[in-house]
Amino acid sequence: MRPLLIPLLACACAGLVGLGISSLLILKLHRRDEQRRRRIAAATEPYFPAGAAELVSLFRRARIGRMAMLGRRAASLIKYDPTRRDIYPLPWWAVLGMALALGRGTAGALSGLLGPFSMALVPVGTIFFARSFFGWCDAKRSSLLFRQMPDALAMIVRSVRVGIPMQEALHIVAREAAAPTANEFALLGNRVLIGLPLDEALREMADRNSLAEYRFFATALSLQSQTGGGLTETLENLADVIRKRVALRARGYALASEARSSAGILTALPIVTGLANYVLNPRYASLLFTNPTGHKIFGMAVVSMAFGLYVMRSMIRRSLS
Repeated sequence: MRPLLIPLLACACAGLVGLGISSLLILKLHRRDEQRRRRIAAATEPYFPAGAAELVSLFRRARIGRMAMLGRRAASLIKYDPTRRDIYPLPWWAVLGMALALGRGTAGALSGLLGPFSMALVPVGTIFFARSFFGWCDAKRSSLLFRQMPDALAMIVRSVRVGIPMQEALHIVAREAAAPTANEFALLGNRVLIGLPLDEALREMADRNSLAEYRFFATALSLQSQTGGGLTETLENLADVIRKRVALRARGYALASEARSSAGILTALPIVTGLANYVLNPRYASLLFTNPTGHKIFGMAVVSMAFGLYVMRSMIRRSLS
């Protein structure tokens, strides 16, 4: 481990030095821009002070717009939606910190196989683990919305059947349904209250959540408003179709439970076996961490296990899609 510790410490020190230099450069550029702005304001103040103030304001807004664009691109890279912070159990900086630690650990595990090139895996691993966490949160929320959709449609059908207007039925779902469906319908009702047409608000909700069932709902209401017909019958048929889709997906997951259990066991078995060998015979297992050949074997084992897990998950997802 000592031969690897020196280059790793050198890389860490170089990263800290680079971070400090970049911070100093940013501070210097900020001060230079501030001095330039003051000189422009002092030179143009006697002639057109309002124009100078407006020019400085335009520069400032352009800079803020560029920073916001870079922030949106970075958020889309890790699948983070800043408008829906409530669906994430941890703040984004904590997730990035843990993802950085996991990426650093992965690079350290593969350092014996890849050598100094393993440091390039740190940003890649950070982005991968962050995307995985935020994607898992989005998938969990989408699954809840999918399972709660038939009950929400049933509430709307019962409300419309007794003579309640459609907008009030949406507010009833927002009050009575469980989260996150209640939050989505509350936002839908607020959009309709400020004057947005119902079909456009429904399309926005479908695009925001990327659910086919919400698109079915928006299409059904749009066609019903254009062609006429019984609204309750249309929504009842749609609720029945979505309920069958929910049952079909649940059946698919039940049939794939054996494959998912096998994938979990095959993934956990090498880890448990390695820990048991290390406890029973530390000298024998420590060769993976102290010997250069052991470093390569350990790196190949990590890569092969990750690739096998990816293949199994891909096969299971493809069978359930």
